[in-house]
Amino acid sequence: MKNYKILIIIMLAFLGINKIKAQDWPDLQHFQKENATIKPPTENENRVVFMGNSITIGWLKKRPDFFKNKPYINRGISGQTTPQMLLRFRQDVVALQPKVVVLLAGTNDIAGNTGPSSLNMILDNIKGMAEIAKANNIKVILSSTLPAYKYPWNPKIEPADKIISLNKMIEKYAANSNCIYLDYYSAMVDDRKGLPKKYANDEVHPTEEGYAVMEPLVENAIKMALKK
Repeated sequence: MKNYKILIIIMLAFLGINKIKAQDWPDLQHFQKENATIKPPTENENRVVFMGNSITIGWLKKRPDFFKNKPYINRGISGQTTPQMLLRFRQDVVALQPKVVVLLAGTNDIAGNTGPSSLNMILDNIKGMAEIAKANNIKVILSSTLPAYKYPWNPKIEPADKIISLNKMIEKYAANSNCIYLDYYSAMVDDRKGLPKKYANDEVHPTEEGYAVMEPLVENAIKMALKK
């Protein structure tokens, strides 16, 4: 009987944890404490928020020196899709009062991380974030989705051509909405329409060498955005 009661307690605790997670689907609690410690930008500070998924947060982990001593704030959460980012965009971007946001998103939507998602649905979420940013006087950099031939966690998906189509849609929207389009794709793609091993061991998440390719491209895009 005693063991039975312990099992029930464990099960209830497990269900409680998962209920909390379900209620915080966009993971708003992820950066809440960190956000609370960030002071408003100084008068001449060119603050930039990097918004994204595991590719964005992995950048900070693998190439921390790129962010060091710069007014760059990384707000990537592993596994996230564009609807989750849209829900946390005001908290994790607008509230931090950046001059520029760099948005890198879309691959997890194509992978089906939070369920089926059409390219139009992905673009609508990206548009939503861009419109919120512009309404708050934040310059917008829309990054191309990185190449991917296969997803290790969902090998049934064939993402390569979908990514090409999505990037064309993002580029067109950027041109029509006064956003900057940041093309990582062309600089990193291989002949399979994927990422070569030197840029991503698992063909999705960049290596240090992969991020080294991305860094001058984003720096140039940030300079362009600040001049707008």
